[in-house]
Amino acid sequence: MRAIISRVPAAHFVAEAGSVIPASPNRDSCIYIAGHRGLAGSAIERRLKKLNYRNLVTRARGELDLRDPGGVDAFFAEQKPEFVFLAAARVGGIMANDLNRGDFIRDNLQIQLNVIDAARRFGARKLLFLGSTCIYPRDAPQPLKEEYVLTGPLEPTNSAYAVAKIAGLEMIDAYRAQFGFNGISIMPTNLYGPRDNFDLETSHVLPALIRRFHDARAGDLPTVTIWGTGSPLREFMHCDDLADAAVWLMENYDEAQILNVGTGDEISILDLARLVAKIIGFRGDIVTDPAKPDGTPRKLCDVSKLAGLGWKSKIGLEEGIASTYGWFVENAAE
Repeated sequence: MRAIISRVPAAHFVAEAGSVIPASPNRDSCIYIAGHRGLAGSAIERRLKKLNYRNLVTRARGELDLRDPGGVDAFFAEQKPEFVFLAAARVGGIMANDLNRGDFIRDNLQIQLNVIDAARRFGARKLLFLGSTCIYPRDAPQPLKEEYVLTGPLEPTNSAYAVAKIAGLEMIDAYRAQFGFNGISIMPTNLYGPRDNFDLETSHVLPALIRRFHDARAGDLPTVTIWGTGSPLREFMHCDDLADAAVWLMENYDEAQILNVGTGDEISILDLARLVAKIIGFRGDIVTDPAKPDGTPRKLCDVSKLAGLGWKSKIGLEEGIASTYGWFVENAAE
């Protein structure tokens, strides 16, 4: 099966709160960042440190495999984190998602099951789960509202990953309703920034473009070819903006309703390629390859609920790409 059809009303994920107790960390709270070496997790760690949170707990994958339930239980029993940011996930672009469907659904389901369940059983006061806007139906109305989850078929190229993320939402929802567990879920739009994956085989579109245009300029190549027609519209958010929103919500939000986290702005893939080329200084031609898949035609978040709570993004796309390219040149351009 390459897509999922709606099976619940659109009002799902607005569960009864049960006996959830509001919780907000203080600067000495024990906070666990799962996935602290990834794009989102590393940004959350930077943000917490900037805000002078002093008791941050992290584990590299070599120290703790989150797919191993025994190891996760032992970690939570020892550390007893009060607050958990679940940013760990197996992620990738269109090619990686489509070619490794089994790995993506298995690994993400295992990570989510083990961490969420251990957090509840070992007394965490709140857990923030990072979902993904790929959970929305491929042809959902735009911009994407939170209530559109499970109202139609998913984009086939990343449906395995999306189903895993939807399962994470269901688990948070169910644990809140049955156990009073304070789990909150956010749906970040497409992220980019320092510590992104710039590998051409497994990366998302923006870091892949940075890598390709950098290599093309260095090799004095006349053209760069991009996947698809270039017409799909996408929204991009710097990971530091996402981290600011995630920490702010951990401090201020205790509700069952999932929240989109994005900029509310969009750009076509072709115009994005032109912007990246301009920032990097590539002077050649940009060629599209319509034989390759475009993915979802448009994906823009409705961020009005988050804005209504008092949070808005701050980092503009050109500024963010320029700073990300600077990080890439210093750290990952070899």
